[in-house]
Amino acid sequence: MGRLFGTDGVRGRANADLTPELALAVAVAAAHTLAETDRSHPPLAVVGRDTRASGEMLEAAVVAGLTSAGANVVRVGVLPTPAVAFLTAEAKADLGVMLSASHNPMPDNGIKLFAVGGHKLPDEIEARIEAAVEANAVTAWDRPTGAGVGRVHDLLDGADHYVQHLVGTVPHRLDGIKVVVDCANGAAAEVAPVAYREAGAEVVAIHAEPDGLNINDDCGSNHIDALREAVVAHGAHLGIAHDGDADRCVAVTADGVEVDGDQVMAILAVAMRESGALTDDTLVATVMSNLGLRLAMSAQGIRLIETKVGDRYVLEELRGSGLALGGEQSGHIVMPAYATTGDGVLTGLHLMARMAATGRTLADLAAVVTKLPQVLINVPVGDRSVGAAAPAVRAEVERAEAELGETGRVLLRPSGTELLVRVMVEAATESVAREVAERIAEQVRAASPTV
Repeated sequence: MGRLFGTDGVRGRANADLTPELALAVAVAAAHTLAETDRSHPPLAVVGRDTRASGEMLEAAVVAGLTSAGANVVRVGVLPTPAVAFLTAEAKADLGVMLSASHNPMPDNGIKLFAVGGHKLPDEIEARIEAAVEANAVTAWDRPTGAGVGRVHDLLDGADHYVQHLVGTVPHRLDGIKVVVDCANGAAAEVAPVAYREAGAEVVAIHAEPDGLNINDDCGSNHIDALREAVVAHGAHLGIAHDGDADRCVAVTADGVEVDGDQVMAILAVAMRESGALTDDTLVATVMSNLGLRLAMSAQGIRLIETKVGDRYVLEELRGSGLALGGEQSGHIVMPAYATTGDGVLTGLHLMARMAATGRTLADLAAVVTKLPQVLINVPVGDRSVGAAAPAVRAEVERAEAELGETGRVLLRPSGTELLVRVMVEAATESVAREVAERIAEQVRAASPTV
């Protein structure tokens, strides 16, 4: 078996790579690894999913695995990933399980796991779960029988509880703001429009009619053209796009210009520094963030700490250092005072609250960051490690870094969830960045061609 956990949980094509059998095995392994089985009552798990049709099948397998391991299960149905994390913490559950492949297309699905408190798992815990699955240890454990088998309960008001929590965090009402929200036909389809309306905004919702097959289908945070058009057509002040499980938030201005996660982080960082909420005047981002963000934060007197790619690593830095804000260029924004993981709807609320409090447009606020041209090429490969580490690839990267000097940078990163190597180049001009990125991408393709 290849590595089971990627950057954000277990992910693959549902019923092919990610089978019900594998989902059951992961659930049992997670229950035995994370649950406090020596307590006087059975362990408790919270299980949610996004709108993918395959989520129904995988949910059944996960629930079967958890209950067979003696865990009681609370099913919360279709909710955003951060809602499942929130409810895991609120219920003081031993384990949270979210079935989603986030921004990936519908045929994919995934398993995201949360530990006590709704926190994502550290690498060492994932390794223990993966080792148990690989060793077929699931079949070796004693199975409870009779009253020892776990029970299943459905939580019907989880969405209401989550929305109330979100709206309660907003520092300023959103009255007077008109927003178009693209729900990606995913887990945000119900809660995002409700949360924004309850906070005072006038809301136009698009792609909010999930049918199990249309999640992320030419919509959501990875496909914002329809959002751009809708914002202009409705005369909205801004647009917000979420992904399939609503842990991302990207925005567009009234003129339809994209505002990415780097710019959103900068807006929130400046606001929090002014209010005294930005601990140590420090922002946490990943190595994928644009150099323009670092320059902008320096000009604002804000320190920037960089981590590996993945909001889990941002979270680890935030928790370890007691910091208040971090995120990714992709739109995963983490505000530990209110959430244990990236929360797209929470981010959207606080972004609009800044607009409402200052009376400034999103375009004006986003201008705090002047982005360097950045080109990202996702190169399909047969083997991620070979594609990223081949001598010819490394030689081309070194050549590019020497050419760019201090005016740009190169980042080569194997995807944690797909057979891709990501080639990212920043340079003084887009033409230079693209030319350098294409050269490196060609070496990656040659080093590890697809089958």
